[in-house]
Amino acid sequence: MVHARFRFYAELNNFLPFAQRWRFVRHACAREATVKHMIEVLGVPHTEADLILINGKSVGFSYRLLDGDEVSVYPAFRMLDVETAMLRPPLEAPIRFIADAHLGQLARNLRMLGFDVLYRNDYPDAEVARIAAGENRVVLTRDRDLLIRREIRYGCYLHSLFADEQAVEVLARFRLAEAAHAFSRCLSCNGLLRQVERELVAHRIPAHSQEHYDIFYECDSCAQVYWEGSHVERMRLRVARMLGK
Repeated sequence: MVHARFRFYAELNNFLPFAQRWRFVRHACAREATVKHMIEVLGVPHTEADLILINGKSVGFSYRLLDGDEVSVYPAFRMLDVETAMLRPPLEAPIRFIADAHLGQLARNLRMLGFDVLYRNDYPDAEVARIAAGENRVVLTRDRDLLIRREIRYGCYLHSLFADEQAVEVLARFRLAEAAHAFSRCLSCNGLLRQVERELVAHRIPAHSQEHYDIFYECDSCAQVYWEGSHVERMRLRVARMLGK
């Protein structure tokens, strides 16, 4: 048995018992235990750690703890100008997501902003993990146990309970505000929208909408038709708030 001291920074403290927050705490560790294993034993999903320092030196997840080690664990940084050990390969653009079964409104919000987000309200955790691993998608969830699954490489734990605030968390975490392309995706199925002539979709549009609107869009996946009804101005305001504009 070895003993090491752990300290977690910023929002990672939300995962810890109150008495262990914001300070170094000594913990017993099995011999040959990796720092990744111990971080998750203490309650922090590995996906939420972006930098680990052991005795002031940057290490990867596979580092095996030694007696007396001091472990500092940091969340994602907006800017970090020092050389560090890579905990995981960098995400390739464009960043794609998969939301767990409890985050339907967040999925719609991010689709409204133009991001590729898979979602079903009956996704079991195992399927979320399988799809995320196979397609290099970021898992969005409030379930710590889901993020601890070994096959999940990229994840984002949402701290807020409210979907608009959750969208702001995702935008900040992955620096995506400038990549937003609002109203380019279907809110229902995640397909891309394309402008279509009114005559081609007239049989699927209410008569009063045909009279008052000229521009129509169709989802290239589920064929749902969209137009700029009175609700769009409210949606634009929500988009502006989420993008901080």
